[in-house]
Amino acid sequence: MKHQKSNQKGFTLIELIIVIVILGILAVTAAPRFIDLQSDARASTLEGVKAALQGSSQLVYAKAAIQGVQSSSTAVDVTLNGSDTVSTILGYPNALTITSNANVTTFLDLSAGDFEVHGNGTDDDFVITFESTAVTDKATAIATNCYIQYTNASSSSPAPSIVVEPSGC
Repeated sequence: MKHQKSNQKGFTLIELIIVIVILGILAVTAAPRFIDLQSDARASTLEGVKAALQGSSQLVYAKAAIQGVQSSSTAVDVTLNGSDTVSTILGYPNALTITSNANVTTFLDLSAGDFEVHGNGTDDDFVITFESTAVTDKATAIATNCYIQYTNASSSSPAPSIVVEPSGC
């Protein structure tokens, strides 16, 4: 009696192990890109807040120009919505007066629970960070390397400087 050869085809154990090893290597190299999504989301949110700061600053400048105070190097209040006012320097929002969440949420229309504003009312800048109980002042906020810093317009810089530092997010 002759035995017929079976035409069964399949993978050998070695082939399966090689495929599993290759998939493991791909997973190890690709996983960090997916795991770091929270950091990327925070950095993107900071960029969005920066854009909101820039847009709001331009709108305040337009209001200041309409009121004829865009070239004043001393603090001048500009009326926005009939009752809300923003202190300006050279027509742009004055960082000396934007030192609390209430000021920024009015100015940017942000959710007060998401961000914290750190400014001491004596410097020409303020810092915005994500809400955190560990950050209590501007120096600590800057040390986190996850912030936005707004610096007043000046005679040497006719528009405010808005810098995002996302490396620590």
